[in-house]
Amino acid sequence: MHGHHDPALVALSILIAIAASYTALDLAGRLRAASDKRASIAWLGTAALAMGGGIWSMHFVAMLALSLPGVTITYDAALTLFSLVLAIGVTGLGFAVARDADGGLRPLLIAGLLMGAGILAMHYTGMAAMRMPMEMHYSPFWVGVSVVIAIGASTAALWLALVETRPVLRFGAALAMGVAVSGMHYAGMHAAHFVPSLEARQAITGVGLNHANLAVGVAVITFGILALALAAAVVDRRLAQMAAMEAHRLRRSEEQFRALYRHTPLPLHSLSGKGTILEASDSWLQLLCRNREDVHGERLAFFMEPESAQKFLDHDWPLLLQGQAMDDVEYRFHTKDGVPIDVLMSSRLECDGETLSISGGLIDVTARKRAEEALRQTQKMEAIGKLSGGIAHDFNNLLAVVLGNLELLQRRYAHDDRATVLIENAMQGARRGSVLTQHMLSFARQQMLQAEPVSVPHLFQSIQDTLQRSLGPQIQLDTDFDPQGVTAHVDAHQLEISIINLAVNAKDAMPEGGTIRVCAKRGNLQSGDVDGLKPGAYVRVDIADDGIGMDPQTLARARDPFFTTKGLERGSGLGLSMVHGFAEQSGGALVLESEFGSGTRARLWLPAADVEVGAALSALPMQQASAGPLKILAVDDDFLVLMNTVDLLQELGHDVIEASSGTMALDMLEKDAGIELLVTDHAMPGMTGTELARAIRQRRPELPILVVTGYAEIPENEQLKLPMLGKPFTHDQLKDAVASALTSAPKPGSGAQALSSIH
Repeated sequence: MHGHHDPALVALSILIAIAASYTALDLAGRLRAASDKRASIAWLGTAALAMGGGIWSMHFVAMLALSLPGVTITYDAALTLFSLVLAIGVTGLGFAVARDADGGLRPLLIAGLLMGAGILAMHYTGMAAMRMPMEMHYSPFWVGVSVVIAIGASTAALWLALVETRPVLRFGAALAMGVAVSGMHYAGMHAAHFVPSLEARQAITGVGLNHANLAVGVAVITFGILALALAAAVVDRRLAQMAAMEAHRLRRSEEQFRALYRHTPLPLHSLSGKGTILEASDSWLQLLCRNREDVHGERLAFFMEPESAQKFLDHDWPLLLQGQAMDDVEYRFHTKDGVPIDVLMSSRLECDGETLSISGGLIDVTARKRAEEALRQTQKMEAIGKLSGGIAHDFNNLLAVVLGNLELLQRRYAHDDRATVLIENAMQGARRGSVLTQHMLSFARQQMLQAEPVSVPHLFQSIQDTLQRSLGPQIQLDTDFDPQGVTAHVDAHQLEISIINLAVNAKDAMPEGGTIRVCAKRGNLQSGDVDGLKPGAYVRVDIADDGIGMDPQTLARARDPFFTTKGLERGSGLGLSMVHGFAEQSGGALVLESEFGSGTRARLWLPAADVEVGAALSALPMQQASAGPLKILAVDDDFLVLMNTVDLLQELGHDVIEASSGTMALDMLEKDAGIELLVTDHAMPGMTGTELARAIRQRRPELPILVVTGYAEIPENEQLKLPMLGKPFTHDQLKDAVASALTSAPKPGSGAQALSSIH
């Protein structure tokens, strides 16, 4: 006998199976989304309760649908409760094994086998709980069908529980699973064959549950479990959605802040409490020429120079951790290529709960530091130049007196051999002092330069033999001159001295001998090619050696006055400073290039001449022969210098009267119309020599004027095209200067033109 099933209860059992499957799949989704182990275990138990309890409920509702004609069926309470526990337990075990499988097929099949076997055990335990006067026999075939359906449905349920599905797909999967579970049950019921038995009737003992009570209990348990489980899932899902939305907003806000932080034009960084870099802006990375991967997680001190890193770690970092802010603290960083960068860094401590971080920013002051250093160097050189020029001016006055008197003595005692030797030695010493003052004036850019077109190759050829003898046989001179001609607009004598100084320095850098290469080329410079030089045509004179070279510290100080690496008796330290001053005063520059162990190259940039040397020479005026006796007014505020000038002029045969100031000279000119020449010092208190010349030009425009000066401090607009004589001077130089003054004096009748040149 197979019995009959109530269609309504059959439909209800299938509905319960579908609802239980949907609830279990939904709860399994919460299992995947669980944030910690405790939550995962809780959702695992809930899913097992929903799935196992739902299958159990479907099973007994389906059992209630069975009716056997004339047979009363009751159920054993203990076995019924055991079947419920068995269903929940094996379902939870299956979910647990599948959850820990990490997507593996073999663990999934094992979990499906365990759950299927447990459901079958639950089904047949429930069948055994039936109490009726009949014996049950099972068809092996249909039992096998129920086994296959149970294991297959369980495996499918576990797989779907671990796969993220949309609600529509989840409902379809629940429908399929509900039908499969129901099919397993009814296949198992179809396998049962009931046979009336007196022994079975006599074996019915104990208290059973009638159909009405059992239906009510099963319905309450089923709907209560499913309702509570679904409610919990809905609440949890809503909370999870809210948390996800908040996390999304937070993540988006963090991304926006990170993007803003990284793209800000300011070099910013953020450090951890251990001093490692958490974040850096793009400007920060560009400043240090680094990639983001290079700096993330590295200590900030790693990118500092050693002194700055020690200062930061030993002093500033502990203060930052104590909460003290740092504003515009100076450090030196280095780029990826090792280039030093001077920065000002400001930092603040940020505390977010238990997390500490340091926010900081950099200001690049490298260019400012270099500009300040250049300004300090310029001011230092200017101050030294003024000091050197002032000393040289006063020393020149003294040398003028010494040399003038020595020359007069030499003429007086020309027949005394012993006196001549002594006087000549004294004059040699004075001349050496004069050379020293000329070096000082050249460095101070206050020497008197007579700029003219000079052919550099011709000038070098004129001194090459003398220079080679001075350098010695161990030094070889190589030349490379532009065949098109190289003509510079400079003072020829000072260029000679500069070349000799540079060559001697090159020779001293090669104690075991070597080669000095002299090269001269003409070229055009653009703006910025050489610091301090305007665009235009220049002559480049290179003097290079293959000697020991200079380290960076020595190279930086090479042009400083009185700085020398030679012995005490071998150099004054004014050679390079003189060349530097001559180049700048001529409108050019001196550029030194050197590396220790690789030699030195001194490069002179000089303004190129606009005319050929021959044409320039032909345009020079011819000087007249020496003049006859003249009545001369000599003016100087220094009595010794004035007396020396008077004595030398008298030695030349002139009638000389003297004045100690410009005002006195004007008074004497008013009283004595017979004065034929004015010889005046320039640097005098009250009225300078050029101011005196301007006043005389207004009164006596045709009067010849000769200005004597220790250095060229006269602005161009005050020179009035007057002939000038530098101190100290010799008898012959004074004689030539007087003749030149007479030649260049305005002709009678040209007073209006002279006055116009003044104004």
